[in-house]
Amino acid sequence: MRSIKKIHNAESRPIGDLKTHSPLPSRTLQQIDPFIFLNHHGPQIYPPNNNGLPFGPHPHRGIETVTFIISGDIAHRDTSGAESVIDAGGIQWMTAGSGLIHAELSSDGFLQEGGELEILQLWINLPAKHKMTQPFYKGVPAREMVKSRPADGIEMDLIAGQWNGEEGSVSTLTDVFLSTMTFDKGTTIMLDVSTDRNIFFYVIKGKLEVNGHKISEFHLVEFNNDDEKISIKALKESILIFGHAQPLNEPMVAHGPFVMNTEEEIAQAYQDFREGKMGRWG
Repeated sequence: MRSIKKIHNAESRPIGDLKTHSPLPSRTLQQIDPFIFLNHHGPQIYPPNNNGLPFGPHPHRGIETVTFIISGDIAHRDTSGAESVIDAGGIQWMTAGSGLIHAELSSDGFLQEGGELEILQLWINLPAKHKMTQPFYKGVPAREMVKSRPADGIEMDLIAGQWNGEEGSVSTLTDVFLSTMTFDKGTTIMLDVSTDRNIFFYVIKGKLEVNGHKISEFHLVEFNNDDEKISIKALKESILIFGHAQPLNEPMVAHGPFVMNTEEEIAQAYQDFREGKMGRWG
């Protein structure tokens, strides 16, 4: 079995009235190359006539963002012209590439009616050769998600990469594999991941036993790269983000919404943003 290096608890980092926990980066873990950031918002209940999500217009360059909607919704708009509202069970994939401005807010309906909200956002670093690629956005509602049943009582939403000959819901620039998996209590599965790939493994809900270790919700598992086998047993009904990718092994400089390879590239990103080269919000 692949050994576990450390189990990381997501740190509480509320944003106004939005409950937020983050395991990455944290005091104990900077990245699982190329996975560099995760925020877990909620779960919580918003009353009617609420302010919704607080993520107004802001820029990005050099990364890809993946947003998982567990409950509630999210309204996306960006300066590439993309616009959508994605409800529970869907995802958003945005390749910021050379740069764009986007907003991620609650829909008018959610603002008026309120309800349950739980949303996660993962940042995936882009290799230097793709840092300045053309921006791209795709929203995938639950009904369009590629789904698989890898074992009885286990369902996989295949977001990116391949699984049993099926292609993920989003075509990506790199060979990153990304999925969410839901487990009925008592179900088991054995997964294989090549030792040259880094694993991203975050328990959103429930409790899993992973290679003999009990992992509860709001915890991220950091694995060593010493074996291919991962054994999972669901001790409760659970939801897991499961991904893996080749590490980039490149210098990384992160500053605010920009992630590049050098300080000079970060300075250029801010200048380009100020000069409107990532688009103008209006």
